[in-house]
Amino acid sequence: MSNLAIGFTGLAAVLVLIAMRLPIGVALGGVSIIGVMAIRGPWVAAGLVKTIPFEFAANWSLSAIPMFLLMGAVAHHSGISSALFRAARLWMGGLPGGLAVASNFACAGFSAASGSSVATAAAMGRITIPEMIRQGYDKGLSTGVVAAAGTLGSLIPPSILMVIYGIFAEVSISKLLIAGILPGVLTASVYAAMIMIRCKLNPRLAPQVTDKPALKEKIEALGGVWPLLALIVGIIGGIYGGIVTPTEAGAFGAFLAFLIAAIQGRLNLAVFKDSVMEAVSGTAQIFFVALGAVLLTKFLALSGVPHYLSQSFGAWLQDPVLLVLAAAFLYLVLGMFLEPLGLMLLTLPLLLPLFENVGADLIWFGVLVVKFLEVGLMTPPVGLNVYVVKSTVGNEVALGTIFRGVSWFLLCEAVVITLLVAYPEIALVLPGLME
Repeated sequence: MSNLAIGFTGLAAVLVLIAMRLPIGVALGGVSIIGVMAIRGPWVAAGLVKTIPFEFAANWSLSAIPMFLLMGAVAHHSGISSALFRAARLWMGGLPGGLAVASNFACAGFSAASGSSVATAAAMGRITIPEMIRQGYDKGLSTGVVAAAGTLGSLIPPSILMVIYGIFAEVSISKLLIAGILPGVLTASVYAAMIMIRCKLNPRLAPQVTDKPALKEKIEALGGVWPLLALIVGIIGGIYGGIVTPTEAGAFGAFLAFLIAAIQGRLNLAVFKDSVMEAVSGTAQIFFVALGAVLLTKFLALSGVPHYLSQSFGAWLQDPVLLVLAAAFLYLVLGMFLEPLGLMLLTLPLLLPLFENVGADLIWFGVLVVKFLEVGLMTPPVGLNVYVVKSTVGNEVALGTIFRGVSWFLLCEAVVITLLVAYPEIALVLPGLME
């Protein structure tokens, strides 16, 4: 069997093993080690196993991941998410579908203190969905908006997926994080417009909230939002101003989250313990999958699969638009079965050389990849964010109802992705100002 045949056989084996529910890190790493043994022999494989884990884990940039996870955990356990929704509800409750619009923007805001789509959906789902259902909102809309807007945690900085993409693509992580701001705001705005139009046309989806909060109550509610604003200024302002690197911003953000919780009197032993354990567990899961992806990258490079694909498809994928359509199709299909991190790390070794060949901006491509992964978080049968929301509502809302509610937001994603492809400046204008 040729090296190329071994490479494609390995890719097929990875997909089969993942479909059999084998842990993604085990599937990626195990197949890669066996594949390298088949191509170069057991000693080379043993050498990779000996050196790659340390070289990968010792990457200084990766230390941003546990720091961002810790920051998000502290922000959630100290009550920032609940204060954020209360303020959004008081200010936006009077709009058509006001509570859903408030949930949407509350998710977008909490994303700036989380860095994780799953964490955002879980934290906001516990707070916003019961309130919407209690007010008589359609259950599909109530759950769908949280499952969809929760995906903004992957796009709005700090974004863990952006950090990992930047390391693999060897591009500026600072610029990647900043590049997600405008696409994230655009996505949240398109979501909000869709919600208001639907609820205006069909008022049964979202009964009008009858209570009219006083201006004083609204202003007082804004006082609970200052912790989030402090985190945003500390992270985004520090990165954009060149004061801190993404790694330093993660540590600074975690420190700020602890400091804010202490000032508010919400930092106790339980909050500290739960936050640290959540960050440690999430870091271990991410690193294990990422390590398997690094081994897969080495295996595919030895087999020649990326070079073969570049040569084979390069002739008819010289048009960047065609290449984007091909990537979108790939992510749409695989996103139905794979979780986002594993999917990104599985596809980057194949797609990065193709996009580099056509001279595409890899910062812009990174934003597109995250958008494609957001879609995968909402599509059946895996739809990770949908299952996270389902776990928060229990038997009160059927899984099919949540997927039905999310389908409207998938249409919005198609609009946003089209705009990003037609106008790359949406993603590139802020990073361009950092030069």
